[in-house]
Amino acid sequence: MGQVMVSRSSARVGARDLNTNFLDQGYLICDLGHLPGTEQKENSTAFWGTRSSFLSSHAHFSYVCLIPSSFQLTGIPGLESLHIWHSMYLVAVVGNVTILAVVRVEHSLHQPMYFFLCMLAIVDLVLSTSTMPKPLGIFWFGAGDIGLDACLAQMFLIHCFAAVESGIFLAMAFDRYVAICDPLHHTTVLTQGVVGRLGLAALLRGVLYIGPLPLMICLQLSLYKACVISHSCEHMAVVILACGDSRVNNVYGLSIGFLVLIMDSMALAASYVMIFRAVMGLATPEARLKTLGTCSSHICAILIFYVPIAVSSLLHRFGHQVPPPIHTLLANFYLLIPPILNPIVYAVRTKQIRERLLQILKRETKIR
Repeated sequence: MGQVMVSRSSARVGARDLNTNFLDQGYLICDLGHLPGTEQKENSTAFWGTRSSFLSSHAHFSYVCLIPSSFQLTGIPGLESLHIWHSMYLVAVVGNVTILAVVRVEHSLHQPMYFFLCMLAIVDLVLSTSTMPKPLGIFWFGAGDIGLDACLAQMFLIHCFAAVESGIFLAMAFDRYVAICDPLHHTTVLTQGVVGRLGLAALLRGVLYIGPLPLMICLQLSLYKACVISHSCEHMAVVILACGDSRVNNVYGLSIGFLVLIMDSMALAASYVMIFRAVMGLATPEARLKTLGTCSSHICAILIFYVPIAVSSLLHRFGHQVPPPIHTLLANFYLLIPPILNPIVYAVRTKQIRERLLQILKRETKIR
């Protein structure tokens, strides 16, 4: 069995029933990993014992810090019977794979805009696949446990590829800016090599920004007052459970959030201000509408991505009174809704993709 470490200073809160206290707060005593130094020392500041002996003999302690070997993901209680989650995941996978396949086979789509769209589809596949299989395991098999290492890996993938997606949106905005404001040099400025380097820069930026997060948790936050997480191992969902001083994690997380959400949003806004100024200088209203139509898919994708992630981040940090199911729904929104809607938006709004999909559907119908 695992072991529990309890500080004697916690006894100052008075004699209170520990089991009731844990149930009231929704805490779960986790499976614990190896704890160094299990010897009982006289006048020591800590008590060491098994979970069972602790719960049966030391109920007067009301504050417990644990070293978990795993966390418990709860999902959304009561929705186990609904098939909406695996349906959404299936739609996200099929939609993004379809975008990749259409761009690959249609040579007229071998342009910078569609190369960036393929990068976006790959990022969306990673985001949805890094999170959804675990909720499906919870709903289908009751497999809510996730190991500490797996939780940190999921944290890295979620936040890293969210930052990468934001970088891809910046690259797409730059593509639209050059295409509209300097169309004669579009093909010479955005060559395939430049497109590839922009995608690589977005990936490296995500790794550089997010890489320290799981390392900081491993090195600084080893004790947790609970190990129940509602949906996925997001950074703040883990940090708020820690017993130690998490100020460094909070400051770093806020700094990365500022760089990704605020700075990227400002850069996107600046690029579209210049684009709109160029569009307003066109001679006819028809030309203006046609030019703006090339940006509509990108603007929709930006809103679909940034609004839910901003709301979810703010609620995780400041919405402590918000019920856990609301946090879970918002996490689903920014992790799963963009991968679902991005292929639909681009398929509907992009003439070349729409026509190619219709050709494929007609061909399949004739074969049948």
